[in-house]
Amino acid sequence: MEQLQETPLCSSHHNLKALMAPFGGWDMPIQYEGIIAEHAWCRKNAALFDICHMGEFMFQGDFEADGLEDVFTFSIKTIPLGRSRYGFLLNDQGGIIDDLIVFRLAEDKAMIVVNAATADNDFAVISARLRGGSFSNITSSTGKLDIQGPLAREVLVTAFGEQIAEIPYFKFITLKILGCDAIISRTGYTGELGYEIFVPAEKTVELWDLLLKDQRVKPAGLGARDVLRLEVGYSLYGSDIDEGITPLEAGLAGFVNFDKPFVGREALLKQQVQGVSRQKVAFKVSGRRSPRHHYEIVSGQQQVGSVTSGVFSPMLACGIGIGFVATGAYPAGSPLTICHERVSMEATVCELPFFKGGSLRS
Repeated sequence: MEQLQETPLCSSHHNLKALMAPFGGWDMPIQYEGIIAEHAWCRKNAALFDICHMGEFMFQGDFEADGLEDVFTFSIKTIPLGRSRYGFLLNDQGGIIDDLIVFRLAEDKAMIVVNAATADNDFAVISARLRGGSFSNITSSTGKLDIQGPLAREVLVTAFGEQIAEIPYFKFITLKILGCDAIISRTGYTGELGYEIFVPAEKTVELWDLLLKDQRVKPAGLGARDVLRLEVGYSLYGSDIDEGITPLEAGLAGFVNFDKPFVGREALLKQQVQGVSRQKVAFKVSGRRSPRHHYEIVSGQQQVGSVTSGVFSPMLACGIGIGFVATGAYPAGSPLTICHERVSMEATVCELPFFKGGSLRS
């Protein structure tokens, strides 16, 4: 059996009677009260997520001379101090090894936040591409909590002061929390106003308990998180993107800067010229049934692709999904059928995001 890693909050989750399950090699909470209830609380109030399974790396050195500038699909040196940037780590074929965020901590210092299941490989790949500098894996010493929802700002202002209210989207500040240095970043994965908080691992339980004392806050698991992220069209690594999928195929070319060198650039430039053989498509189901990963996508009488992510959306009151289909014309409103064995669902192509009413930029 797989030996699962545990976050510092494992006992806290069990005390809250959470349903636990493996995710990315970690024993993680899927739900507490229930996925629908936790989803609704996040959309209306403030939900607290344990995200300690994510990987964190620290780099210090000369971004250009030591090679970090050429590792990702975006520029590190042009990230303003105190801001962060999203993009990709690619292989030679342009496939996505991981999607990640880099935080510019100082002129010569950056923190890289990666997905849990890919963290070890990411560290090895990045290390091999660097020519110098100091590069370390700080995952085990770092705790990460996400507080998301329209009341998240008010909660953190109450707990830590008015300076929280001044943080714009994709910017972060450092301040003392519970006597230790912490990073509070206005980022998230839900489509709501929210913050990611990085603290020393040994302070994670204390911070979790402090925030849950506020009646505006409830814990939420990975089940609600998956519904929230799909409603706003965010990709999930391992389902919607992976090493066999390029950013161009995934509709994520906006996060690729072709004006700089990076591994996989030549492959993507070639794909730009030749065109992609498949493309991402989003759809709504005419009913409450959820499309599932690997269900077939049919146009007319022909299978044209398969589903990569699907859920029941409480905000739209129907099933929603995304998947890959053979390149072609699928304008909004086009009919599709989602099939699997004896299951058949009528669907309609739509534009992302599915849900447009979040508080993300409030």
